[in-house]
Amino acid sequence: MTDADATVAMPTRPFGTGGPPVGVLGFGSAEIGFLETGQETVDRLIGGLVEAGCNLLDTAAMYRGSEAALGAALASLGRQRGRGREEIVVVSKCGPPPGREGLDPWSAESIRLSIERSLERLGIERLDAILLHSCDLATLEKGEAIGAIVEAREAGLVAKAGYSGDNEAALFAVGHPEIEVLETSLSLADQANLAEVLPAAAARGIAVMVKRPMANAAWRRNEDQEGMYSKYAAPYHERLATMSLDPAAFGIDGPAEIAWPELALRFVLSVPGVSTALVGSSKPARVAANAAIAAKGPLPEETVSAIRDAFDQARGDESWPGLTSSPASDRPARPHDRMTP
Repeated sequence: MTDADATVAMPTRPFGTGGPPVGVLGFGSAEIGFLETGQETVDRLIGGLVEAGCNLLDTAAMYRGSEAALGAALASLGRQRGRGREEIVVVSKCGPPPGREGLDPWSAESIRLSIERSLERLGIERLDAILLHSCDLATLEKGEAIGAIVEAREAGLVAKAGYSGDNEAALFAVGHPEIEVLETSLSLADQANLAEVLPAAAARGIAVMVKRPMANAAWRRNEDQEGMYSKYAAPYHERLATMSLDPAAFGIDGPAEIAWPELALRFVLSVPGVSTALVGSSKPARVAANAAIAAKGPLPEETVSAIRDAFDQARGDESWPGLTSSPASDRPARPHDRMTP
């Protein structure tokens, strides 16, 4: 099966209260940036995603090369298939890497520059959502950063204002009246946000985008991970090994590269309030396989309960908080990553 052969209709959910319908699987574009995927591959990947019903694209200022690659792919899609921009939901995130020397990355000016830069690279006039990218609780409480993205919304540069992060900062964000979108970690090996953050977001009708839903394929050996993702996936690898899960025990048979993604994605899509799970890949052939998994729907309640119990038992007295760190945090900024006036 190729990336263009997906025939199963992608289920959709609203992107928050009153929001447009989005496929339950969205595209997280960090990988195509950090692994420097070629533009021709990105074009095929985005074309396959849209055909499969994955109409939400997530990127960020700090995902090196990702915004420009997506912008080029969207332009190519429009030329070749006549696809209108209106059917695709584009989300970006602002914040680090830092801007000009001495400029606080969470200042209103820095955020304004980041948004303008994102729009230019993506080749669009308005983002469907802009998120503060993992700033801490103190920054959120200060108010300047949230005020800056609200100002961008009022200026028509973005449709929705949101936050990307975890734990206490995410809980504060979903309680803020101006926040309409949350991107947060949730997976078999990362369940901390299930207790308070996600129920609070659901209660307010906030659009919830799940990052790292497959725990960076932590069932693989670390040495089999690509590039920097070996280090990035290590904490999840350790957690998952401690949990001793087996997809076959839940009636999901087959080789690991088929069974584990199904268990992981269907677990995330079983959580109430989740709008979309962001799946990142630089391989177009994965599009149809992931779409087929999503079409199977949520897991049975007893399976979800068993997975949650396994997480609680494995962590014991440890907190196992939601993991927010990015692979970019381990790499120095390059000159073209920095914002210019």
